[in-house]
Amino acid sequence: MIDLQGFGGLLAEGTWMTIRVTMIAATAGVCIGIGVALMKLSSSRLARLLAETYTTVLRGVPILLVILLFYFGAIAAVNSAARAFGYMEFIDVSAFAAGCLALSLAFGAYSAEVFRGAFQSIPRGQIEAARAIGLPSTKTFFKITLPQVWRLALPGLGNIFLVIMKETALISVVGLDELMRKTQFAVDFTKKPFTFFLVAALIYLGLTVITMGVAAWLEGRANRGFVAQRRGG
Repeated sequence: MIDLQGFGGLLAEGTWMTIRVTMIAATAGVCIGIGVALMKLSSSRLARLLAETYTTVLRGVPILLVILLFYFGAIAAVNSAARAFGYMEFIDVSAFAAGCLALSLAFGAYSAEVFRGAFQSIPRGQIEAARAIGLPSTKTFFKITLPQVWRLALPGLGNIFLVIMKETALISVVGLDELMRKTQFAVDFTKKPFTFFLVAALIYLGLTVITMGVAAWLEGRANRGFVAQRRGG
């Protein structure tokens, strides 16, 4: 039994913060990814250019740098705007908000490529058949296209989720009390780095196993009708 010397609650708080940031980033990132993927497949040259620029920049810049740019850039922008209105007091920016935004945009950039490939895998004949029977474009998207895209994108999204979950450790550089920052507090106080870093590693491993299990379950549910159709065929 590992002796946490009373820091178990602190590590639990850090773990919960890590889970919260990851879930927010994943939820927002999926929405961003779908939107950017549709822009990449758009007939509009401007939309394609904007989407390509976004994914190139966010995938080409380290996530740590993105976090720092958003955090300190937001501080500079907010304080500049405040001074323009005559407010001279310094305004700080939430590390939680900046971290969630940076990771959401990173998740969106990576997931956009996954969704783009999934959209392109949908047989064109299905969309044409839906139009032929008079199904509105909105219903076609939500009833025919999106369920299949979700099924095809799930494996890739699961991998991105795991990467982003581990990258939450980077937000500690701007002061967010996630798992690694809480672990560092315990290490500084007890002078036992091996013990607490080992516990942190086990927590991340546990979260990874849980995530993989949930992803496998979601993939199973998403593939139920498809598998049954293939067996019937």
